[in-house]
Amino acid sequence: MDVKLDHHHRLTVTKIFRHPLSHNIQWHDVMALLERLGEVGESHRGNVTLAVGGDVHSLGHPQGRDLNEEQVIKVRHLLAALKVVPEAA
Repeated sequence: MDVKLDHHHRLTVTKIFRHPLSHNIQWHDVMALLERLGEVGESHRGNVTLAVGGDVHSLGHPQGRDLNEEQVIKVRHLLAALKVVPEAA
């Protein structure tokens, strides 16, 4: 993916891909990153949708302000599919 990320976005990507899994990734940081990558919307079920090119991806909202482990893994897979990884960020 050919998108320029600022320092804040690159830091969020690094947190998402960190091992061991980071537990302090805030939802608003992920939303800012997703908005930079494509068009963000909301599905009829209330999930967040990300449209990039012809593809639409869906993510659930976290319970609190931070992502849980399952959500971090889902965002990690989404970013990897879009070829947004720490080395390329």
